[in-house]
Amino acid sequence: MGDVLHAMPAVAALREKHPEWFIGWAIEPAWSGLLQASTDFNRISHKADRSGSKPLIDRWHPVPAKAWSNRPFAPSTLAEINTTRRELRAARYDVCVDMQGSIKSALVGRMAATPIFAGPASPRETPARWLYRHPIATTSTHVVEQACELLGAAVGETLRPAAVTLPVNPKAELWCDRLLAQTSSIRDGFVFLAPTAGWGAKQWPAERYAAVAAALGRAGFHSLVNEAPGHRFADAVVDASDGFATSVPCSVEQMIALVRRAGVVIAGDTGPLHLAATLDHPTVGLYGPTDPSRNGPYMTDSSKARVLRHESSRTDHSRHAETEPGLMQISTDEVVEAALELLRSGQDKVKL
Repeated sequence: MGDVLHAMPAVAALREKHPEWFIGWAIEPAWSGLLQASTDFNRISHKADRSGSKPLIDRWHPVPAKAWSNRPFAPSTLAEINTTRRELRAARYDVCVDMQGSIKSALVGRMAATPIFAGPASPRETPARWLYRHPIATTSTHVVEQACELLGAAVGETLRPAAVTLPVNPKAELWCDRLLAQTSSIRDGFVFLAPTAGWGAKQWPAERYAAVAAALGRAGFHSLVNEAPGHRFADAVVDASDGFATSVPCSVEQMIALVRRAGVVIAGDTGPLHLAATLDHPTVGLYGPTDPSRNGPYMTDSSKARVLRHESSRTDHSRHAETEPGLMQISTDEVVEAALELLRSGQDKVKL
């Protein structure tokens, strides 16, 4: 999710410069709600068109790579890979750019068989570089700006990060309004907590998120906790929150609706935090082994972001299971203080 969101300002800049260009995106179907709002959660079209429900691109190509890796030798996997290859080649793209820098994304890019296939000269996974015909060096620090360098060089343009318009799903908006109306403890606004992370080293403890929810609850702000699939983390936060938090399972489109309405989003370096940043929404980011100068919330209005990182934290992308020691040095009081500052600032602006 974060990788998609980090690439979107570059694609938005390209779209602004060339509204007539046909832009496609190969994406894991789970994240397609970032590109297109469905009218039916079970029926999302990836056909060619551009509309208000699909504002950034003309077409998206489903690449269920996670499912493929779970059943690599199944006949259905080979059939789906062949279908994806045919669709990408049939679209006859002129340029393909690997914005992720992984072996998986580079292999998908090669499927398109474009005259120009570009990717980062120093990709996240080094072997991916061997698959690019046009490796591109970037000099920017933040990944959003790196994406602009990469895409810009591939098409021969200078790109600057542009504002991203995310799809609006009427059903998700209605679902969100009903949820908030039914949660009687939401009076002055609510906080959206996303306590899970891609790996353990980036994950602040559940009991601390619960303590934050309890403190904010006593200040009048209920917390809604993102219930990530396959995790019990949200339950642990809710159970220890003194009744000031509610677990909410939601789709990507429903999360977009919730984040748009939240007073503040509190999370580690993970997708929901970058979603809030893309929406230019108040965020409190909890950082440990990843560097916020590279991966921090990238926003038009930086006054809406609070990034907490202890001086003892060291950048390390090794996927350790235990919480990084520096991240453990961030106290609940610090997080509560940062969140309340943003919440009260938002209330004051509404009053004005």
